Amino acid sequence: MNSPALRAVSVSPLIERARAYLNEEDCERLRAAYRFSDEAHLGQFRQSGEPYVSHPLAVAELCTQWRLDAQALMAALLHDTVEDTTATQEQIAERFGKEVAELVDGLSKLDAVEFRNREEAQAENFRKMLLAMARDVRVILIKIADRLHNMRTLGGVSPEKRRRVARETLDIYAPIAHRLGLNAAFRELEDLSFSGLYPQRYATLSKAVRSARGNRREVVSRLQSAITQQLPKFGIQATVEGREKSLWSTYRKMIEKHLSFAEVLDVYGFRVLVSTISDCYLALGALHALYKPMPGKFKDYIALPKSNGYQSLHTTVIGPYGTPVEFQIRTEEMHHVSEAGVAAHWMYKEHPSQEASPLQARAHEWMQSLVQVQSQTRDPSEFLDSVKIDLFPDVVYVFTPKGAIRELPRGSTPVDFAYNVHSDVGNHCVSAEINHRPAGLDTPLRNGDVVHIQTAPQANPHPAWLGFVRTAKARAEIRHRLKTTTRTEAIEFGQRLLEQALKALGADGIDDPKLEWQQFLAENSARDRDALLEDIGLGLTLADVAARRLMPQPAGSALSRLPDHARHALAIAQSHFASRTEAITIDGSEGSTVQYAACCSPIGGDAAIGLMRGGAGLVVHRATCGLGRRQRAKDPARWADIIWAEDLKRLFQTELVVETQDLRGILARVASAISAAEANIVGANTAPKDQTLAIMNLTLEVRERQHLANVLRRVRRVHGVIRAIRVAPQRPNGRVEL
Repeated sequence: MNSPALRAVSVSPLIERARAYLNEEDCERLRAAYRFSDEAHLGQFRQSGEPYVSHPLAVAELCTQWRLDAQALMAALLHDTVEDTTATQEQIAERFGKEVAELVDGLSKLDAVEFRNREEAQAENFRKMLLAMARDVRVILIKIADRLHNMRTLGGVSPEKRRRVARETLDIYAPIAHRLGLNAAFRELEDLSFSGLYPQRYATLSKAVRSARGNRREVVSRLQSAITQQLPKFGIQATVEGREKSLWSTYRKMIEKHLSFAEVLDVYGFRVLVSTISDCYLALGALHALYKPMPGKFKDYIALPKSNGYQSLHTTVIGPYGTPVEFQIRTEEMHHVSEAGVAAHWMYKEHPSQEASPLQARAHEWMQSLVQVQSQTRDPSEFLDSVKIDLFPDVVYVFTPKGAIRELPRGSTPVDFAYNVHSDVGNHCVSAEINHRPAGLDTPLRNGDVVHIQTAPQANPHPAWLGFVRTAKARAEIRHRLKTTTRTEAIEFGQRLLEQALKALGADGIDDPKLEWQQFLAENSARDRDALLEDIGLGLTLADVAARRLMPQPAGSALSRLPDHARHALAIAQSHFASRTEAITIDGSEGSTVQYAACCSPIGGDAAIGLMRGGAGLVVHRATCGLGRRQRAKDPARWADIIWAEDLKRLFQTELVVETQDLRGILARVASAISAAEANIVGANTAPKDQTLAIMNLTLEVRERQHLANVLRRVRRVHGVIRAIRVAPQRPNGRVEL
């Protein structure tokens, strides 16, 4: 036998495959692309010893199984030339056209760019590839074929590289193949990754499956015979075939559910292929007439296809031996789509009028969402994390109040739903109802839920949302909104603080022509006026210090003769020893630049003090808060008294403890009283205190202190209420009365 290095590499098998659906002119162009690739890679060999050109040739052959067009096949042949040889993208464009050159560019890594580490390079290369995929899906189809051939030939690389490539494939490429419905490639990539990551476990499990296959042959044969006899009785012509789980899915099920190999294999699977959709449902009835279905084990993916276009009926029955038998029932066309996914409906350039299939529309929608995510995510690692979040195979189907179906990854929340409807709905979301009942924004959604989102024009995303959202779109939108709104709010708040500080020093305000803006900005790290105002709003620069440095100094004064750094230090020292008579006025419109301390939960009207915390803006405490007083004593220069504006533009959360008699309907009566006082309940739980008394812990939204007093008066008048008090959260011994 010849060694791999001496084995002949021929383009003929590729041409024969392509000739099945391409014309002779296209086949000649493929030969030209092969010759170009062969010459470019001349003298290069794979680690297996084969000529390097054997790899792009194999990738192109894999692409013919999806019947990709001539441009895609040429790009597959040329995909490593720009990256690994002296060939340029311009040469490819000149020889084979701009379209082929763009496909090759989408498949080429960013080797010319320097990165800090391998992870950053990997993330940026993924971003480049996925965005190219969003422009042209052929990029990812070629890349999947490229990765599939690389995984099939991993034996020639070092164990360390084999594990790294296998992990990358399992984390990124296999999920993308699944997301695009390329299930045959998906299953093979998973099993090849399993072999690369855990070679001994793979070998052991593979041997066990081969052994079990022989032991199960008789049972499978009997089941298949019974099914093929049952279906014609219902007038159904069908193909019935046994179905085995992939090695990786078998292994994963053993690990996740703590099952033995025998327990995993103790489920028989069959695929039933019929002619029409109506036959699918008739076959389901025939199988349920033959064997008893297991409750809760039926899924209709025909009426509600998966996000990757997969359609089938799934049911599990109790077989003749008391063991579960799983069935997948689908048409031949559905089976073709389940194996080839988006590539099953490839639209050729010769048929521009052909409409996109539903599967292509779904794939296009997902790929366009990647463009939207990356436009708001500049960090490549953050972008890659967002894409990974979105590569979930399992979905839930939920409904809008008008009955429209929305498809979301499993584990999604009302916030994900809101952003799925529209970015503005997500950005202004304040609360949600699930099945006409109030629910928390972090509640996981379930199949069939009807979700209604309440919005408010002044509302903005909360940073805590990033802890529970599941979709890449929601995560990217929240991050983008937080960054932009925080900067806008910080600038506006910083301007108000600087205005107050300047007027306290006798200036007319921020636009006073006497202010030394040019000199100040030249001496300071702030790029421009807005950057300074943002720093002030975020507490990175004290308004008093900035105001003193902006004020003009008398000519010839000692201060004016000091060096810049000394003037800056003196201004800070003066601010520390100056009497702090000025106060900060807030009206609730400051957004994330003003936070309300959780230790004392201040609300409008409370006597309050504020800390300008570097980078976090203003943190408001109640004046009676022990923690706030202790911190103020340590660094008084960063503290100021708080004045509440007359017209407050937000609601404040506060907590009540209501002690009641344990009476029927008492919670409803208390809630009614709170509603009558025009306050919102955002959280509630009750617990018995003893045999006759109960304790309610309520979180309310109120406008200000007087509004809260009105709420308490109404609650205390409810029959059965013994006492109602405002409390502070997060105390070591539970809560304290305020």
